[in-house]
Amino acid sequence: MVDYFAGDPRTNRERMLAGELYIADDPESEAESRRGMKLAAEFAAAYPEDPIRAQAVLGRLFRHVGEDVHVKPPVYVDYGSFISVGAHTFINYGLTALDVAPSTIGEHCQLGPHVQLLTPTHPLDPQPRRDKLEAAQPITLEDNVWLGGGVIVCPGVTIGENSVIGAGAVVTRDIPPNSVAVGNPARVIKTL
Repeated sequence: MVDYFAGDPRTNRERMLAGELYIADDPESEAESRRGMKLAAEFAAAYPEDPIRAQAVLGRLFRHVGEDVHVKPPVYVDYGSFISVGAHTFINYGLTALDVAPSTIGEHCQLGPHVQLLTPTHPLDPQPRRDKLEAAQPITLEDNVWLGGGVIVCPGVTIGENSVIGAGAVVTRDIPPNSVAVGNPARVIKTL
């Protein structure tokens, strides 16, 4: 079996935070993941009775929550602590944010139901244990981005300001500002 980390004294969490290949078995990462799941569950439980208190739970779950942000449950995260949401943003039901790397959502964004922000990647070359190796690339939604229902944003993608992504699109590469993109893979069909 290949030792991918020979001579590298860092923990798998340190490798993950550096955006390099790692194995997701680090005890600190596991504890952070459980913390994220608990806060997401607390958020979902609080929302029907007290949406204002539920939004406050997001401040403990996410790295940053701007003014006048509204998120509807449920929310699914790897950690939550790598997600930043800008002011005046609305996120509809069922956000899945695998936030192994930073996921930044700008101001005045609108995310439809069941949007997925997926930062993890996996090696493609066939090697022993390749299924356990991961890395991650950040995702950025600049200001005033609209994502339709079911949009999937892949690792390393930036969606430029004032852009609209059509429902069900799979965004595999950067989208320039002021664009409308649709499809799988998403392609720009119009400039705004």
